[in-house]
Amino acid sequence: MSTEILVNIAPQETRVALVESGVVQEAYVQRALRHGLVGNLYVGQVQRVLPGMQAAFVDIGLERTGFLHASDMVRLNEAADGALPLISSLLHEGQRVLVQVLKDPLGSKGARLTTLPSIPSRYLVLLPYDQHVGVSARIEDDAERERLRKVVTALVAEMTPDLGVIVRTAGEGATEEALRNDLRFLQRLWTSIQAAGNEAPSRSLVHGDLPLSMRILRDLLGVDVDRVRVDSAEEWGRLRTFARTFIPDAVDIIEHYDGAAPIFDLFGVEDDLNRALDRRVPLKSGGHLVIDQTEAMTTVDVNTGAYTGHRNLEETALKTNLEAAQAIARQLRLRNLGGIIIIDFIDMHDPQHREQITRLLERCLARDPARSVVCPLSPLGLVEMTRKRTRESLGHILCEPCPACEGRGYLKTVETVCYEIFREVQRSARQFEAQAFLVLAAVPVIERLRDDLSVGLAELEEQLSRPVRLQPEPQYLQESFDVVPI
Repeated sequence: MSTEILVNIAPQETRVALVESGVVQEAYVQRALRHGLVGNLYVGQVQRVLPGMQAAFVDIGLERTGFLHASDMVRLNEAADGALPLISSLLHEGQRVLVQVLKDPLGSKGARLTTLPSIPSRYLVLLPYDQHVGVSARIEDDAERERLRKVVTALVAEMTPDLGVIVRTAGEGATEEALRNDLRFLQRLWTSIQAAGNEAPSRSLVHGDLPLSMRILRDLLGVDVDRVRVDSAEEWGRLRTFARTFIPDAVDIIEHYDGAAPIFDLFGVEDDLNRALDRRVPLKSGGHLVIDQTEAMTTVDVNTGAYTGHRNLEETALKTNLEAAQAIARQLRLRNLGGIIIIDFIDMHDPQHREQITRLLERCLARDPARSVVCPLSPLGLVEMTRKRTRESLGHILCEPCPACEGRGYLKTVETVCYEIFREVQRSARQFEAQAFLVLAAVPVIERLRDDLSVGLAELEEQLSRPVRLQPEPQYLQESFDVVPI
C-alpha cells in the first residue's frame, strides 16, 4: 500500500491530506486566524474552583475559560489507594498554574486542560511529571519493544532520572544515538519552558506546537510514508531544513510539486473534502449513509437505498452493512468525528453476520491513529462506540450554522411564515393605534400572500378595518419578516 502526504500552501492557510492507495484518509486545516491549540502550554489563572464537579475553570487568555478536572492533575496510580484527591486541595482561586491544552474548544465548551503536560519530539514523548518509561502499543514486535524499553530506560536513568518518557510509533527501529539526541532535545526544551513559565504573566502562551506542515512530518512521517509533496517552493525548503535536523532519513522523499493541476486535485482530494461536508454518503452497492453531527454525539444511519440484493433480505442487509462498516471507518477519520458515535446498521438476524460486522468495523478502525472503543451490536442493530476527539471536526472548521435555518437543517414553509405574519398583524393591531400595517418579507412569502392567500389577507383587513400593505424584500431570508404599524 502506497502512502503519500500532500501539503497545500495558500495565503493564511495550510492544508494537509494523508492519502493511502489513492484514497484520502485524513485531512488537516490550519488558518492564520484560527490556529489549533492542542499541545500549547499556557500560564493560566484559576477563576473558579467547583468542588462538586471536582474541576476548575482556568483563564488562559482565550475567549472562554478552560476546563481542568482533578483527574487531569494527578496520576491515579500514584495517589493513595488510587483515590482522586479533592480539587480544593489542589487549586485555589487566583492561583497561577502551568497547563497544556488537551482538547480544542468545541462548540460552546472551552478547551480541556491538564497540568500533566506531554511534549512530543520525533521518536519520544516527554512526561515531565512522570517517571514511567513506556512503548507505543502500535509497535507490535515484542523483541523490538523490549529493545526500546531497555535502551530508553538506560538513557532516562543517565540523562533525565526525574522525567518520564514514552517511545512513539515512529521510534521503531531507531538507533540508541537517535533516541539519545531526541531525549537531549526534549530535556533542553522542557528546561526552557519552565524558565519561560516562571517569567511569563498569567493568561499567556508559554510554548506553542509546531506549524501544521512540520507537525504532520513529526507525527505522521514514518517508514510507511513513500512521498511528501508540497506545492510551495518556500515551504518545501523549510520542510527539508526541518527534516535534516529531526528526520534525516525523510529528506529525500520531500518533493516540490509544481504540476499544472492544483495539488489537491490529485487523487480527488478536493472533491473528497467537499463530499465530507455532506450528510449523505453514497455506497457503491446503491445504499447510502446519513451522518448527523450534534454537540452531544454523532449518528450514522445505514440505508439499502436502491440496492435490493438478488437472494433475500438477510443477504441484502449483510452486503450493505459490510460495505457501510468500511465507509464509516473512513468517514470518521476523514471528518475527524469524535466523542460518542451511534451507528444504526440494517437489522440482521444471523448472529454470525452481526459479529462479522462488528469485527470488520474494529479492523477498519485499527489503522486510525485516534483511539476508539466499539461495543457489540445491540439487539436493535445499533453499535455504540467512542472515538477520541482532540481537535474540531472538519465540518466545524470549514462550515458555520446556516443563517436561514440556524443549524436545524430545515426551514419553515412559505405557508407557515404567511400564517405567522397574519398572527403578528393581529397582535400589532391590539398594541398600536395604527392606520395601516406594512409587511416586509421575502419575495416568495409576499407572492404567496398576494396569490393563494389573498382571500385570507382580505378577510384580515376586513376584521381589522385597516389595510395591510405588502412589500417584498429580496434580502430577507424565508423565515424573516417585519410588521410595521404606519
